[in-house]
Amino acid sequence: MTSTKSLAATLELHRADERRAALRALLMRPLLTAADAGFAAVRRHADQLRPWLLRELGWVLQVERDSARLFKRPSDLSDGSRGAPGFDRRKYVLLCLACATLERAESQITLRGLGDELIRLAGAPELAATGYHFGLELAHERRELVLVCRFLIGWGVLTRVAGDEEAFVASAAERGSDALYDVHRRVLASLLACTRGPSTFAPGSEPLEASKRLAALVEEYVPDTQDARRGALRHALARRLLDDPVVYFDELEPEARDYFANQRGPLAARLGEASDLRAEQRAEGVALIDADGDLSDAQLPAEGTLAHATLLVAEYLVEAVRGGAQFVPEIEVAAYLRKAADKYGRYWRKAEREPGAEVALAREALGQLDKLKLIHMREGAVRARPALARYSLGEPELKQAQLSLT
Repeated sequence: MTSTKSLAATLELHRADERRAALRALLMRPLLTAADAGFAAVRRHADQLRPWLLRELGWVLQVERDSARLFKRPSDLSDGSRGAPGFDRRKYVLLCLACATLERAESQITLRGLGDELIRLAGAPELAATGYHFGLELAHERRELVLVCRFLIGWGVLTRVAGDEEAFVASAAERGSDALYDVHRRVLASLLACTRGPSTFAPGSEPLEASKRLAALVEEYVPDTQDARRGALRHALARRLLDDPVVYFDELEPEARDYFANQRGPLAARLGEASDLRAEQRAEGVALIDADGDLSDAQLPAEGTLAHATLLVAEYLVEAVRGGAQFVPEIEVAAYLRKAADKYGRYWRKAEREPGAEVALAREALGQLDKLKLIHMREGAVRARPALARYSLGEPELKQAQLSLT
């Protein structure tokens, strides 16, 4: 009997660990296909994950035979740091046009065929009126198309069957260089995460302004009751705890701040237990810390010149705050890195040791800290935020070595 209970307890611990791993996989990559690590675990634990995600975060989990989609919505839709790497407004327009094309395409499509269709869609009067233009004559436009295709490959919407994108980019008027893709329509249909689909607007009822139209797609209805408002607050705070590096009290509205002050302990404990994150509570706010460091799309660099410079800048800003400074001009940060280059330059890349390179290096280091919500940037000046203090270096403590003879 004892051995049976021990085996059951061991199996339950294994299931709990696998369930946490499945949740972490979804949080980091909300659209999983059968080829992705973690997909099998998500399918096995879908019945437990689905109600938990809906209850704690208000997110819907849809699990199919060959894909799993967590319809998560960021806590802050205005945060520009959450976008796809290398994408700007123009490339997002191209991505949307590509998805519209693929939705109507056959089961296979060529890269050039996709590009030709995008040229046709980009010529629509609505887009032309905004000054948008797309063609395949210039290499940078072909490179944009390849970037979008590789993004869709990464998310499992496309699978490359044959061909070479680099040869397509290098070709100008030649039409021999091409690539062929399989289109996975079920995955494509799950790509858009919103409260309502764009096609659900009655003709003529959609907002005219693009910003209002986008806001309408993600607007969540909350009944005007005390329980519903409290639930919406809990969902919003839980999303921020899982999405943001740190949640500061002074960023919250008064109602959310009061609720968070009373419920942050139980809320952080539930989220931490389910996702294997450790809650760090401070007077200024709360952060969920990932000991493994793999549950984040923005991290401090681990090694190299940028890593060293970023840590040096963090320490410099913390010391500036301790000295009474509120905002530090970016030019002073760059000047500090110039002095640091004279001291540590032998460990840095040659390019960063050149005169004037400290300006770009300072901007890149500050960008890393800003993404992690460790600083606040405003009109050429920087203010350290409270959580930055955890990255400052202290005085080394030397301990006497002890020998043990056994």
